[in-house]
Amino acid sequence: MDAIEVKHVSKKYGKVKALDDVSFSVGKGEVFGLIGPDGAGKTTLFRILCTLLLPDAGSTMVDGFDTVSQMKEIRRRVGYMPGRFSLYQDLTVQENLEFFATLFGTTVDEGYDSIKAIYSQIERFRDRKAGALSGGMKQKLALSCALVHSPSVLFLDEPTTGVDPVSRKEFWEMLETLKERGITIVASTPYLDEVRRCERVAFLDQGHLRGIDTPDIILDRFADIFNPPGIEHKNAETVTQSQTESVIEVQHLVKTFGSFHAVDDISFSVRRGEIFGFLGANGAGKTTAMHMLTGLNQPTSGTGTVVGYDIRTQHEQIKKHIGYMSQKFSLYEDLTVAENIRLFAGIYGMKDKEITRKTDELLERLQFSEHKNDLVSSLPLGWKQKLAFSVSIFHEPGVVFLDEPTGGVDPATRRQFWELIYDAAARGITIFVTTHYMDEAEYCDRISIMVDGKISALGTPEELKRRFQQPDMDHVFTYLARQATRSSG
Repeated sequence: MDAIEVKHVSKKYGKVKALDDVSFSVGKGEVFGLIGPDGAGKTTLFRILCTLLLPDAGSTMVDGFDTVSQMKEIRRRVGYMPGRFSLYQDLTVQENLEFFATLFGTTVDEGYDSIKAIYSQIERFRDRKAGALSGGMKQKLALSCALVHSPSVLFLDEPTTGVDPVSRKEFWEMLETLKERGITIVASTPYLDEVRRCERVAFLDQGHLRGIDTPDIILDRFADIFNPPGIEHKNAETVTQSQTESVIEVQHLVKTFGSFHAVDDISFSVRRGEIFGFLGANGAGKTTAMHMLTGLNQPTSGTGTVVGYDIRTQHEQIKKHIGYMSQKFSLYEDLTVAENIRLFAGIYGMKDKEITRKTDELLERLQFSEHKNDLVSSLPLGWKQKLAFSVSIFHEPGVVFLDEPTGGVDPATRRQFWELIYDAAARGITIFVTTHYMDEAEYCDRISIMVDGKISALGTPEELKRRFQQPDMDHVFTYLARQATRSSG
């Protein structure tokens, strides 16, 4: 008997078909991947299998039980880890675990053996609030919460989005140990290295099941989506010679919280029009450094300027002359495309006449003219991404800060986004970007890698690969991040 059976399942939200006649099965003890772009129907399918949604048509079975008529039996047998970790940020590690144990009618003591291998890695932080943990630590806690009642089937909806490459590798090593215990695992992921760790994968696209096979066969068959051609970009040496004006200057920057040095004496500069990658494992200090550069936090010591303004005394001026885009895209979902553009342009102090002219130009360039009155919530993810980036540079800032802007996005959409980045850099806008995708690190002119609050490496991708004798940036990052000595908790 299969662990999971999905037969002719359909689900609609209004006029949108989230799932359209989907059928497949998963064997007991199998590691099975659900892959596809945002809006493909993956999360809807997860929620149906976990009894959180009812299908409009078709049937689903988990461990031999029907998800509609035998919900209670299924809920005892499944663990579910939705995106964004599903934790209560203001509860401690121990309180989160106790809460989930109580939900499933068990206790932490009763379920300890089933989580010991994972929970023991974070148990010393049991009194720390979940919101204060790094991404990798939250991941381990969320997985412990999903396993505390000893489920036979584990559903993981993009569990590693926003987590650094080393923590992702460790997470999948943990999943291997769960497979050895006979637990069936169904996971969705946008990372190709994780897709390849599955035994089989199902490719969903706009609610349709387009293929189901081994990872290599699916990735090859749909290479246009999962392995688009690389992007041509002039090399960093050319940029170095032609553009020497610094837009960001940092000298001996330090930020402490009590006795903890989140940022520990870093110095670097970034040139006009440069694409500068700012990398580091979760907890390395890069977010704290970025907050100081964007005027959101004050340094403990050291100096720095951004577009000519002092980060200690002129942070309000800095905010007016930079752009910023987070992983969440920073758009207002209940406003139209045109309303979002006007709102952010107004915040940046642009005049009405200029806003009107540039809005028309932008809509035409993005081929959004027919959609200017559409609500942002109705747009596909790739469109939202293009719009959010375009809005962040609408006022032609000297530098735009991109904080993991492509998290959870499929490779083809990410490639389109980087074409926008290259266009902006060609116009003289400096790009300061953090990312956990190491193929994107290869696209940068120069890269800084932080470890334990310090900059451990700085140079072009080719320089760093040569210096550390590694074949690609993924190996460079892993080599340096594994030298961290302080806890990422």
